[in-house]
Amino acid sequence: MSVPLEFAVDTFGDVTVDADGNRLPYPQVIRNVVEEAVLADQVGIDAIGIGEHHRDDFAVSAPEIVLAAIAARTERIRLSTAVTVLSSDDPVRVFEKFATLDAVSGGRAEIILGRGSFTESFPLFGFDLAQYEELFEEKLDLFAHLLTERPVTWQGKLRPGLTNQHVYPKTESGRLRTWIGVGGSPQSVVRAASYGMPLMLAIIGGPSERFAPYVELYHRALTQLELERLPVGVHSPGHIAETDRQARDELWPHYQAMHDRIGRERGWGPTTRSRFEAEADEGALYVGSPETVAAKIAKTVSTLGVDRFELKYSSGTLPHERLLTTIRLYGEEVVPRVRQLLAPATAQ
Repeated sequence: MSVPLEFAVDTFGDVTVDADGNRLPYPQVIRNVVEEAVLADQVGIDAIGIGEHHRDDFAVSAPEIVLAAIAARTERIRLSTAVTVLSSDDPVRVFEKFATLDAVSGGRAEIILGRGSFTESFPLFGFDLAQYEELFEEKLDLFAHLLTERPVTWQGKLRPGLTNQHVYPKTESGRLRTWIGVGGSPQSVVRAASYGMPLMLAIIGGPSERFAPYVELYHRALTQLELERLPVGVHSPGHIAETDRQARDELWPHYQAMHDRIGRERGWGPTTRSRFEAEADEGALYVGSPETVAAKIAKTVSTLGVDRFELKYSSGTLPHERLLTTIRLYGEEVVPRVRQLLAPATAQ
């Protein structure tokens, strides 16, 4: 089955600063995210993802509500998460909320399920981090049953079971488009294939080509399971401006502050400008002019053979106005350039 190439953006609702460097309040950041999504719709971007976090540097803890607000302001853009932390949520409630979002948006809802890169939601909602893997595996299994939209009979160890239970509302299409987000575990790749769910690779460091074996593994697993070809996507961070130097200079201080803040929590050493430049040159940072970013995306899409490229356009405190510029340049200049660069390969 041929899958058309899609271009998406996503954000974690990073708490940004104003023109004077003052931190914006959470309500303003959330309203800004809605405005960013409206612009993404206007410039023809295929999808927007909103991440879920439960910490002070991100404003969005309930992405489905933000997505519903976006649905009311947009016409065609698909509405996704980036990601939904299923391990610390209830699969039935997740399904109900996104089936409702699908209804109010006219069938535009989709979900990326994952374990998340932060763990604050576990103590917040009373889950044991010692059961990190088991929680995700069990809840994913239940969610896969719910996606059939038929009566569910299911039994697990960590959540009460269901017996011939309907869950409402049903969707018009009969199935919510649901991806599994993977950071680089072969077991997670095979698990996505085993549930017949599209694969979203989070490539946030190093060259993208090192993920080629995971794409090959995913397609091989689908073939062995006698399932049809399913989409593979890539999520990576970036920033776009009129020139390469402008883009790097704008992003660097915010990237550095974000990296070093998280690094202090996780035991990383501080980053340097030279490491940042190297990541922009050869790694997973898509930062530069429209020409530079388009060439790098085209190389990734061609090398990995992916079906969606998803640019994380927010980065720490990078101001809202800069984010709007990235979205505009991505939709109006980068995406057409990528399609043009890939046209000869697509035509063959």
